[in-house]
Amino acid sequence: MSTEPSPAPGLRHWLLRDLPYAAMLALALGGVVLTAFHGRITYYYWMALAPIYGLISVTSGWSRLATRGERLQLIATQALHWLAFVAAMWLMFLPQVRGIENDNATSLTLLILLALGTVVAGIHARAWRVGAVGCVLALLVPAVAWVQDSAALLTIGVVLAAVVGAAFWWMWRRESARL
Repeated sequence: MSTEPSPAPGLRHWLLRDLPYAAMLALALGGVVLTAFHGRITYYYWMALAPIYGLISVTSGWSRLATRGERLQLIATQALHWLAFVAAMWLMFLPQVRGIENDNATSLTLLILLALGTVVAGIHARAWRVGAVGCVLALLVPAVAWVQDSAALLTIGVVLAAVVGAAFWWMWRRESARL
């Protein structure tokens, strides 16, 4: 009998286990950025998130279920859940709604809907990582709102930092050329 400790999980293990959840976060933030642009691509992007999130939710909860009936119930529950989410997103893209709500408000509303939908999907699938993604998305809402509200200030800060950095780099190069 071997008493050696089992090797620590490597990158492959992490990728297989946690990459789908990191992808969920990245896709949601991509949707927030994309919502600043008008056009059909934004609509299709947000609509495509629901089946992707649904598939990840089903695969996350699949191994915890023992019977075929439980697995079919998981599929049906997630399909109906994400279909309702698509319907709510569709309402956000109606011209009557987009006409009274600006792009920043739309992106925040969609992020809130996605956060809520993801938490509930995680609860239904008994997949804590999916629920955790929803909680992280919910915590990101105030940060995204602050960034959107402070975009001009952040842009000025970045430009100022770039100008100061370029000036220091130019002075350093000039000093190095003298030596």
